[in-house]
Amino acid sequence: MAGTGAGYDLSVTTFSPDGRVFQVEYAGKAVENSGTTLAICCKDGVIFAAEKFMLSKMLVPGTNKRIFPVHRHCGMSIAGLVADARMIVSRARSESTQYVSSYAEEIPPEILAERLGMFMHAYTLYGSIRPFGCALLLGSVDKETKVPSLFSIEPSGMVFKYTGTAAGKGKQAAKTEIEKALANNPDLTCEQALSHAAKIIHKVHDEKDKDFELELSWICGESKYQHAPVPAEKIKAAETEAKRQLEAEQEDD
Repeated sequence: MAGTGAGYDLSVTTFSPDGRVFQVEYAGKAVENSGTTLAICCKDGVIFAAEKFMLSKMLVPGTNKRIFPVHRHCGMSIAGLVADARMIVSRARSESTQYVSSYAEEIPPEILAERLGMFMHAYTLYGSIRPFGCALLLGSVDKETKVPSLFSIEPSGMVFKYTGTAAGKGKQAAKTEIEKALANNPDLTCEQALSHAAKIIHKVHDEKDKDFELELSWICGESKYQHAPVPAEKIKAAETEAKRQLEAEQEDD
């Protein structure tokens, strides 16, 4: 038993002498080892993008999804263990359905994010279970005000609200690129953000990793403010433009 967590990483209920819970940190490592996913709050909605590794050349395009609908005006992209994340997606859908049954209106995204955060946090408190090895980016657009919102939920259960963020292997580099894109164009629309998202995913992709499929979805006027996959022709055009921009940057260097 070696390493800094020796003796203190056998249970999620054990604190180390310096106040760390290693099992939760290890769950964070599972997120860092996965493909990059990002989400951006634009002027007219929310856009999601995910780097989906092609584990086999025989995989059917579109399978092994990393972006999921929660309800009509809300979606979620995930990084980390997909099986764990699908459990959270199912929980999010149940929370949404129960809220509608109780209050006859859609669940506000802040409440949904907090409930999912509390659910994930509960799995860090008992020795008989383990933390979820995934991070979530939850995006929603209010169906009446059309105001977009974006939340990040960590394996520890912490919830943060962002204008743009990322999770996964290329998290830091992707966040830097999102900051640049929003700083240069604060009124960025979802249509304009397509090429930015594609460029960021291609830029942070590690050449040593497997080939990947770019997954994109959005909630904006183009999709009637409902969560929907971006049409294939728009994804292809965005990837073409992203590769052109990256080649131009390399030539300038």
